Amino acid sequence: MQKAERMETVKRIIRENRISSQEQILSELQKEGFEVTQATLSRDLKQLKVAKISDGTDGYMYSVPGFNKPKQAVPASSVYIEDLKRGFISLAFSGNMCMIITLVGHANSVAAAIDNLAIPGILGTVAGDDTIFVLLSEGASRAEIENFFRGIE
Repeated sequence: MQKAERMETVKRIIRENRISSQEQILSELQKEGFEVTQATLSRDLKQLKVAKISDGTDGYMYSVPGFNKPKQAVPASSVYIEDLKRGFISLAFSGNMCMIITLVGHANSVAAAIDNLAIPGILGTVAGDDTIFVLLSEGASRAEIENFFRGIE
């Protein structure tokens, strides 16, 4: 039971704070009564699929997948829009799939931004180094998706 409770606490800490290091998470966990090693925390973060994404300025912060609530200390949408602006180059469609080209090394942060922004018509992404595969929902409007990406430039 303690592991499940600890992992929920880790997710809450990341959601409610701008966390840029594992040391910050460890400190917050200690305040809540959890004694955890860095190795255990690292395994928890991997299991939770927590990612480090650009904070929109000059650093990085931890992000919990699928989380898109305004309670975050840094407004999520502005951080994610900055990631899109910084890395996005182009997109092309084929059926209910879309391929996005990014600057080299930016595909992961752009894909995380797309996933966290919960753009209507986009079910999810898979990122490489400079290319993102996007799965569109049935009946998704290509025009709306194109307009969204044009609007960020």
